[in-house]
Amino acid sequence: MTLEWDAGRLDSDLDGVGFDTLAVRAGQRRSPEGEHGEALFLTSSYVFRTAADAAARFGGEVPGNVYSRYTNPTVRTFEERIAALEGAEQAVATASGMSAILAIVMSLCSGGDHVLVSRSVFGSTISLFEKYLKRFGIEVDYVPLADLDAWQAAFKPNTKLLFVESPSNPLAELVDIAALAQIAHARGALLAVDNCFCTPALQQPLKLGADIVMHSATKYIDGQGRGLGGVVAGRSEQMKEVVGFLRTAGPTLSPFNAWLFLKGLETLRIRMRAQSESALQLALWLEQQPQVERVYYAGLPSHPQHELAKRQQSAFGAVVSFEVKGGRDAAWQVIDATRVISITTNLGDTKTTIAHPATTSHGRLTPQERANAGIRDNLIRVAVGLEELEDLKADLARGLAAL
Repeated sequence: MTLEWDAGRLDSDLDGVGFDTLAVRAGQRRSPEGEHGEALFLTSSYVFRTAADAAARFGGEVPGNVYSRYTNPTVRTFEERIAALEGAEQAVATASGMSAILAIVMSLCSGGDHVLVSRSVFGSTISLFEKYLKRFGIEVDYVPLADLDAWQAAFKPNTKLLFVESPSNPLAELVDIAALAQIAHARGALLAVDNCFCTPALQQPLKLGADIVMHSATKYIDGQGRGLGGVVAGRSEQMKEVVGFLRTAGPTLSPFNAWLFLKGLETLRIRMRAQSESALQLALWLEQQPQVERVYYAGLPSHPQHELAKRQQSAFGAVVSFEVKGGRDAAWQVIDATRVISITTNLGDTKTTIAHPATTSHGRLTPQERANAGIRDNLIRVAVGLEELEDLKADLARGLAAL
């Protein structure tokens, strides 16, 4: 778009509109073509009117596109839409959920800083901190997610950042985000929350006091298992540092995947509501099965943090994990006997997936690290999609009958 172009009525007035309207329309700036759908800008670079224009843009003296590693109109539309949904001042898109975590730490922490991480995070998150970030002088300790006293006790004078998943993957453990934010801020630290399992449709951590929220957009934001991406959102003060990291290091979201995620956001709350409802019914059903020892789902009254989940989430999400009687072989028997559900580690898809966390998503952890995270060999994770609920029950019943 040229600097002189004014879309006027072609762009929507979104002042005061609700969540679902923002999910469909926020961030879109129509070009002189007047397109109704979001434009896909497949370009690596941009042209300038003059050498002086190029110099001013590269120097940050005037706004405008510079290079698609860190400025692209399609990606910017996605970022602005996420910011609107999360209630953030700014959002920054990344190439994956893991690169979003990397961008947070690399842009906001330095060698010698201390980071507190909840024990019950995704296996690759632990590997990132343990195998790589520690090499550069980042100190890391792990804390039981729900234990606020443990968080208090784990602080050091150099603690800079707290990082949590709530709900956690795959055990649906929660932390009181508002209370943890108060603890962090009293010590001068930032709180970052991985909101992947809930999305802003079910939970908005920034409104609960968190400083930063991040997502693997690969999951529910896309919703159909099509592309990889991540996003970080928060105050502009912190996000400008994340932009600087992307500009230099380049873990950039592709315009095409940003476009996919924009399409996913249009149906986000509808999907999350439907998948959460099916997940709740499936969890209730699994609790009644004799082959099942325990079900992990915050929507169950039996879940120890059920009341907390009701306070800080509008629904309970679509991931149900359960332990079967027996060890790894029993869990594998159940998984292998299913015929409808997809055996894959991705989640957030409209297609239901089933996985064995101990040998897939958390397989690179040591036995002690898995034990610390509560990942047992008999644990199965199901990410509920949009199929008929009775078909999912029948498929899992087929699996359980194999025991």
